[in-house]
Amino acid sequence: MLAFTKMQGAGNDFVVIDGVTQAVDLTAAQLRRIADRHRGIGCDQILIITPPDEPDADFRYTIFNADGSRAGQCGNGARCVGRFLREQRLTRKREVRLITDGEPILLSISEDNRVTAGLAPPRFLPSEIPFSAAAVAQQYVIDVQGQQLSVGAVSMGNPHVVLVVDDCRGAPVSTLGPLLESHADFPDKANVGFMQIVSREEIQLRVFERGVGETEACGSGACAAVAHGAQLGLLDPDVTVHLPGGKLTVSWQGAQERVWLGGPATTVFNGTISLRN
Repeated sequence: MLAFTKMQGAGNDFVVIDGVTQAVDLTAAQLRRIADRHRGIGCDQILIITPPDEPDADFRYTIFNADGSRAGQCGNGARCVGRFLREQRLTRKREVRLITDGEPILLSISEDNRVTAGLAPPRFLPSEIPFSAAAVAQQYVIDVQGQQLSVGAVSMGNPHVVLVVDDCRGAPVSTLGPLLESHADFPDKANVGFMQIVSREEIQLRVFERGVGETEACGSGACAAVAHGAQLGLLDPDVTVHLPGGKLTVSWQGAQERVWLGGPATTVFNGTISLRN
């Protein structure tokens, strides 16, 4: 039996697994079963916490998408992990450093267990996203089935493409999302954000996540959208991001500063699951 905790942050839901006090070795098929909303627990991502393999870190944080593929980053998941670590008494620290497949995440945990995640600075160089382009630019024109689209491209430890739209609710997320996710210019695929700018301090956002589909919220997607909007000179350093599942806050002072992500992180329930059959 595998013990787990179901958590959510603004509707972005996770199965969090403690790999510190129990042995965890899951196959891709088992990961897909856990994420299956009809035959398993159901989630956008599976988050596994294990002891650190670097001396200056507190835990390793490994992320898997619902399709069993490995994800490089998940900002909302990191905030849920921070709350999980405190609730499960795996740490007493208020400042926690997580190792990921990409750059480390810093967690700041308040007295009432609210968690803010400090993600690595956004990367705009095409080779670091990765994205096929001759040179770095604020906007790129790419062809999608004969349609020329102007997009932003940025890495938050995972690849993102961001479109500025007039109406977030009416954006073609279900049709354009999968086409951009698997576009040839993104060799590792991409998360796709549809951003409506409400003011310099407020945006509406929908995200089609790589390996998942559209989610209620996406923390790294919110950070990528704000970073892109700031690069265009359209957003201030502190931005409220409205997603279908709720509200997140993103703060980025620019350049090589971390992007700080805040918002709700809630435990839904604890349980065990048998994966033998």
